[in-house]
Amino acid sequence: MSGTSEGPTPTADLIRPKVTQSDVTKPSGTGPLAAAADTGVVAATAPAPPAPPESGPCAPSPTGLTGPSDPAPAPVQTPPPAPLRTPGLTPMAEPAPTPPEFTDLAESPQDPRLSQNPRSAQDPRLPQDARPAPAGQPFRSVFEAAPLAMAVLDGDGLVVSANDTFGALLGTGPDELAGQVAADLVDLASDTRTWHAYREVLRGRQARLRCTRRLKHADGRSLWVQVTVAPLPPESPPGPAGPPGVLLSIADVSARRELQARLRHVRMHDPVTRLPNRTLFFERLSAALEAEPTAPAESYDEERGGTGRIGLCYLDLDGFKAVNDTLGHHVGDRLLAAVAQRLTSCADAAAHGRAGAPLVARLGGDEFALLVEDSTGTEQLAGLAESVLTALQAPFEISGRRLSVSASIGVVERQAAGTSATALMQAADTTLYWAKADGRARWTLFDPERNAHRMTRQALVSTLRAAVERGEFTLEYQPLVGMDDGRLRGVEALVRWRHPQFGVLTPNRFITLAEEDGSIVPLGRWILATACRQARRWQLDHPDEPPIFVSVNVAVRQVWDSDLVADVAQVLAETGLAPHLLQLELTESAVMGSAGRPLQALRALSDMGVHIAIDDFGTGYSNLAYLSRLPVSALKLDGSFVRGFQYEERQPREAEARQAESPETEPRQAQARQTRSEEAAVNRSSPADEVIVEAMIQLAHRLGLTVTAECVETSDQASRLRRIGCDTGQGWLYSRPVPPDRISELLDGHACGRR
Repeated sequence: MSGTSEGPTPTADLIRPKVTQSDVTKPSGTGPLAAAADTGVVAATAPAPPAPPESGPCAPSPTGLTGPSDPAPAPVQTPPPAPLRTPGLTPMAEPAPTPPEFTDLAESPQDPRLSQNPRSAQDPRLPQDARPAPAGQPFRSVFEAAPLAMAVLDGDGLVVSANDTFGALLGTGPDELAGQVAADLVDLASDTRTWHAYREVLRGRQARLRCTRRLKHADGRSLWVQVTVAPLPPESPPGPAGPPGVLLSIADVSARRELQARLRHVRMHDPVTRLPNRTLFFERLSAALEAEPTAPAESYDEERGGTGRIGLCYLDLDGFKAVNDTLGHHVGDRLLAAVAQRLTSCADAAAHGRAGAPLVARLGGDEFALLVEDSTGTEQLAGLAESVLTALQAPFEISGRRLSVSASIGVVERQAAGTSATALMQAADTTLYWAKADGRARWTLFDPERNAHRMTRQALVSTLRAAVERGEFTLEYQPLVGMDDGRLRGVEALVRWRHPQFGVLTPNRFITLAEEDGSIVPLGRWILATACRQARRWQLDHPDEPPIFVSVNVAVRQVWDSDLVADVAQVLAETGLAPHLLQLELTESAVMGSAGRPLQALRALSDMGVHIAIDDFGTGYSNLAYLSRLPVSALKLDGSFVRGFQYEERQPREAEARQAESPETEPRQAQARQTRSEEAAVNRSSPADEVIVEAMIQLAHRLGLTVTAECVETSDQASRLRRIGCDTGQGWLYSRPVPPDRISELLDGHACGRR
């Protein structure tokens, strides 16, 4: 290379050395460029000084080749220069030139040498610290041309500048926005949480805030926008009053929100009836229960707000399954849609100009609910339920058919505070069950006392089987007395449950439950064994007295679910009680129509010598001709016949005892007097009852059956029963159910008292 000079070599020349005329004419493989190509590294320790500026026809062209005015030299074949390498970097293709509009971003005012070659600032082969920072002018260009609405805010939240998109979104010019409070423009102060986060971003203590807001456009349109507030990076250009605080950007998400709303509507509504579905119903219910009351129920007024109470009508269509089964689900769906329209009309009519009508929802199947927020009391809910029943009375015209449908409705109304959605729905479901049990096509109001009884029943069911194992049951015995001589002939074993929570419970509180869950089988075995053991003990303790028999009640399920014959045989063998001293009582409805296993069991027991008695005779089939074909030995007349006998002008002693335990209060005296007069009319002497009982006793005797009258409470009743030939009597006239020791005393006295 010809020519030398003193002074530093420019950085750009180190990276891309200039090719001079003398270099071109030199042979290949010599000179500094060839050396750089061989080593792969440009020497920086002994750079060749740049040639002085040349002028004239021999000056080099910008490409480093001789110009057309130069004298033609001898043609020299120059190989292409080897690719430049930087230590530690992989060779890569020549970067594409920077687009003109972004050229300024690649320049750095801090290093004038780099500004000589725009490509060098974008060259990825440069070290990171050698690249320039962006300048203010290109940021301004990008900011103003961006399709995203943006505004630069200062540290106080005032708008420094906004782009045209920001102004267009808010329906104003960007210049008019300068100096305005950004929080007011995009509603960032509407809730405390968002406002606090926004202030934290302005103070540099939070990285970003993103929220969704609904804005009002200047032309009246409502827009859903996503607002993002984030600090600007430190290298951003300074604003008029120093470095700007944050960048506020707004994205119009109205279309996305509209799509989300449509999807939510589909997800939250029933496709058949177009009503809110179960999900939306419980969402509204939970929100209503969490709302704070602002006015008492008795002083409700729309301006003052809600009452803090909530009401629910929970209804189920009666007989809807038959429509689906006979006419098909397509007809059933159209019927459901028609019912939904009438329910909606009832809800709209019930609003009475208030802010909102009751929410009508389909909870599934043929179940609907009407939710009344801020209800004013049970009268409002009762009126709504009545209107629903009335609306459903008119037939429906579906596919050319006239269909009629009714509904059972459970009504619940209570204070919202302290009530959960689960508890409210449980109460409504229970009340709906009561409405169906009471006859359907009606509404029933939730009754806490009735529900307490249901809860007690449920508690008894859950502990019944374990109570048998824990030995919580005891037996009491009520005497059966001979009508002719007043002597003790036998006893009926009556079970009692000494419940640790509810006290002593009589059979009518738990026997039906035991039959439902099957615990009657082990309980029945225990009763049978205990009664037979006690009867044998009486026999051994009073050898000089005629032995008395013991009568034990048997449930139908015991006959079906257990080997009753084997159980009886085992108990008699273990206790030593004679079979004829055991009497098993079954209800009339259980014995009538017996066939198969029950009939075989009764005959096997009769063959063993055990007596079979029909309990509560006269309340069921009363078919004496059929009884003649069954192995029955005794009838027990239901107490309703005995109460129709000669009635003394006073309340029965049992009823008097009940009234003594429950003294009347003044408001209830009139109702109590009316009840007593009605009972007296029912319980007066009924010649028809006496004739019927006499005929049954005579026919039973002809069939070889003995007759016992239940519920004997007066001496007049006992006298008439004795006159028409009744064999034994049982009731309070003789004795209440008593413990075993009291029966021993009666045996010592040889007879029960008669009055």
